[in-house]
Amino acid sequence: MLLARKSQDFIPTLFNDLFDMNWNNFPISTAPQMNIKEDDKAYEMELSIPGMSKDDLSISIDQDNNLIVEINKKEKKDDKNSRYLRHEFTSSQFKEMMKLPDNICKDDINAKVENGILNITLPKKSVEQIKQATKQIAIH
Repeated sequence: MLLARKSQDFIPTLFNDLFDMNWNNFPISTAPQMNIKEDDKAYEMELSIPGMSKDDLSISIDQDNNLIVEINKKEKKDDKNSRYLRHEFTSSQFKEMMKLPDNICKDDINAKVENGILNITLPKKSVEQIKQATKQIAIH
């Protein structure tokens, strides 16, 4: 019977940081916390994205009427003359697809980033806009 030795490599130590620089240097997938509110005029989405800027974000609507929110934060490249003694910042990425309801005015969707929160406003169509979208087909 062989005895197994416990390894504590999952907990970084100063020794590990000084001699093994790549223990945690990999991209991670992060899922920001999200709030979705609704009122008579719009849906409001709030995503917690601390440390992100609008350059790290992409918001689009695909051909299947899905709202796609993507975050892709790249790690900064540093000066070649310095070296890390501890390096925990990594790049992160996230992609969320959500089916939009039919009553959304896609042309009026807007988004802004403020204080680490991404706010997306999805305005609803009015009753008149819904009636205009209805088309009567003539029978010949």
